[in-house]
Amino acid sequence: MLSVSDAQAIILNLVQPLDNQRDIEVVNLLTADSRILATPVTSPLDFPHWDNSAMDGYAVRYEDVQHSSAEKPAVLEIVEEIPAGYQPQSTIQPGQTARIFTGALMPAGADTVVMQEKARREENRVFILDAPKPQEFVRHKACFYQAGTQLLPAGIKLNAPEIAVLAAAQCPQLAVYRRPRVAIFSTGDELVSVDQPLQAGQIVDSNQYAIAALVRQSGAEPVILGIVKDDPVALEKVITHAIAIADIVISSGGVSVGDYDYVDKILESLKAKIHIRAVQIKPGKPLTVATFPSTDAINRVSPLYFGLPGNPAAVLVTFWRFVLPAIKKLSGITEGWEPAFLKVRSHDELRSDGKNETYLWGKLHLIDGVYEFHKAGGSHSSGNLINLAQTNALAVLPVGKTLIYPQEEVQVLQLGKD
Repeated sequence: MLSVSDAQAIILNLVQPLDNQRDIEVVNLLTADSRILATPVTSPLDFPHWDNSAMDGYAVRYEDVQHSSAEKPAVLEIVEEIPAGYQPQSTIQPGQTARIFTGALMPAGADTVVMQEKARREENRVFILDAPKPQEFVRHKACFYQAGTQLLPAGIKLNAPEIAVLAAAQCPQLAVYRRPRVAIFSTGDELVSVDQPLQAGQIVDSNQYAIAALVRQSGAEPVILGIVKDDPVALEKVITHAIAIADIVISSGGVSVGDYDYVDKILESLKAKIHIRAVQIKPGKPLTVATFPSTDAINRVSPLYFGLPGNPAAVLVTFWRFVLPAIKKLSGITEGWEPAFLKVRSHDELRSDGKNETYLWGKLHLIDGVYEFHKAGGSHSSGNLINLAQTNALAVLPVGKTLIYPQEEVQVLQLGKD
């Protein structure tokens, strides 16, 4: 049985990111939020576009005011007022100044801005009460970015700051990676849909909804294939269809060693290579990861198959731990796909049998400036879905660790973070 770290390494080595030529699409900037940039962006514009003022005050020649003080202020004639968006008309001569506002163009002849709090105005004259530094409060052309150089690299997720940069650079459209397609289905004769009346022994298929939500949150596109009964013929038909249309296939259930767990046998009949059958993790030990021979070596790589356990807690834990990093790498992000762990203080006593790497769900709270993990109340059975609500972190007890005391340090996987 594989360790968690070995399983993660195998999975990430199997993932081939989307192609930056074949797998791109052009989108409008207003719809580009959370997409992955496929090509580097440059701009023909300098930032700032011109020398401008970083403060409300007075545009001056430094040599006119370098010895100013409250006792001996420099007295300058105001020859112009320059609001933002106005083209200056005057050249500042010795003994002159212009009233200027934040963001406004610097007038010719001026090289420094004196903030208005350090000046006193009387009609068309201003008294400079304190000597500024040379070029103080002047934002020089191209000091933030020089035209023609790389503005944003490929392989980054476009969040609000990047969208703002692209808008300022007048990029109304841009090339992004297409969203990975993830086919999802659940297996089991006991499963029913959410709108179907329950009979004795039946279970509502919550896994499909949870996985679809997680796939959307990851930036991928879920393709819902429904519930498949424990019938080898039906399962083979759905799996064959799924691997033909998707980059990743996720099934839940049917990967254990029971008489009705057919998934691995069907994968083998379809010539799949099974790389993982079980992982030393709790919950989620029965985990299947497989790849298929590519039918089109030029245009399509082999889809990656994840056979997740059927119990809802195991589904969520194995998705967060193994599937999410794979989707991130596939999506074209150049770095940061691996799970990120924090060391925090545990509020509660945490227990494990020590046989497997154990994940306990709960919430992170910031207490007096220190993150603290609070374990969810109730049973941490892999079949208990209810206390998973509002989970934002998983505490990790490594193999051999059976007890973590309250206030002791624990490693946690923070959820819902990029």
